[in-house]
Amino acid sequence: MDLEFGPEYEDFRQEVKDFLRKHGEKSPGSAALRSNKTISWQKLLIENGYTARTIPQEYGGYGAQPDLIQSRIIAEEFANSRINPGLGGQGISMLVPTLLELGTQAQKAQFIRPTIEGEMVWCQGYSEPGAGSDLASLTTSAVLDGDNWVVNGQKIWTSTAQLADWIFCLVRTEPDAPKHRGISFLLFDMKTPGIEIRPLVDMTLAANFNETFFTDVRVPKHQIVGQRGEGWQVANAILGHERDSLGNPNITLARLNTLIDLMKTETVNGEPLIDNPIYRDRLMKIQGRVMAMRFNELRVLSSQLNKDQDPGIARMIVKLQGTELRHDLEGLGIDIMGEVGLCYGDNPHTRTGGSWQTQYMFFLGLIIGGGTSQIQKNIISERGLDMPREPKVIKKGGQ
Repeated sequence: MDLEFGPEYEDFRQEVKDFLRKHGEKSPGSAALRSNKTISWQKLLIENGYTARTIPQEYGGYGAQPDLIQSRIIAEEFANSRINPGLGGQGISMLVPTLLELGTQAQKAQFIRPTIEGEMVWCQGYSEPGAGSDLASLTTSAVLDGDNWVVNGQKIWTSTAQLADWIFCLVRTEPDAPKHRGISFLLFDMKTPGIEIRPLVDMTLAANFNETFFTDVRVPKHQIVGQRGEGWQVANAILGHERDSLGNPNITLARLNTLIDLMKTETVNGEPLIDNPIYRDRLMKIQGRVMAMRFNELRVLSSQLNKDQDPGIARMIVKLQGTELRHDLEGLGIDIMGEVGLCYGDNPHTRTGGSWQTQYMFFLGLIIGGGTSQIQKNIISERGLDMPREPKVIKKGGQ
């Protein structure tokens, strides 16, 4: 069986390698938001078609036709070279594909280019203190007053709210409608009067999350995606993109390569841990899971290109598979470092600035965020495997 892509694709692979060799030193070590180096690198990647590849040129993308193998080659070469593949996050990975599908022409023209270029940062206003797993029970309200929606309420777990320029937010505009039908999807500027942000420190000891409060926040009525009261359909579209982004196989492959490098340098009694059969066995199990994750991505991508093909369970497992794999991968990195793996924060003995410990705790949080693993397993069993739904508890009095 010949598994080679063929000469056309090998020529393309060489183009990618040549680009990385020529421009790799321009890559930022990490995708720090708003830094000139990050934005310059992002624009260079778009110009050459290595990110925002299939987004139309009129909205600032490269405008290429979808090609699964080219996308796979780009991901492989960036991961193997340990070079930053460009920006992601809530705006680029979640909102942009949703606007391309459901946004108006004016919304696409206003928001897509500055978002993919890294000049407009977004946060997500979904969860509330009383609406987490049951998101449709949200109570943040928006009342139409002339040409403006007036928004009141509270959101929680709003990642990057303290850094964001804009927010995409679910609000209840039809209080008397069934809970899934009375929700609308608004976009508004985070500098709008009436918005208060309170940081929340998470397990990484950084304030990655926030509480966000809205008091009489006035939002122009045209800044709605989809129809009034039909925001749940928009929310489901964006949740699908969120779960895909939380299980990114290309970033996981790059992290696996970094783990292998670590195992080659960390030693016990002078022996590199890559040669220790116990640790090598654990590494091979992680490698197998990464390989399975990457092949599953091809199934999901092929279904996106072929509208008659249902991705089915392939897409449902992405978030569950990706977050638990990353948590285990980072945990193996900590074990490899032995007692140094216990270091944290500004301890001078940490490796790579303590990234292994930070990522380990961060992905423990993501196993919960974006829909807990328990919720994901329910989705897989009920919608993917057609198993019986979980029985509802009958309230006292038969209600």
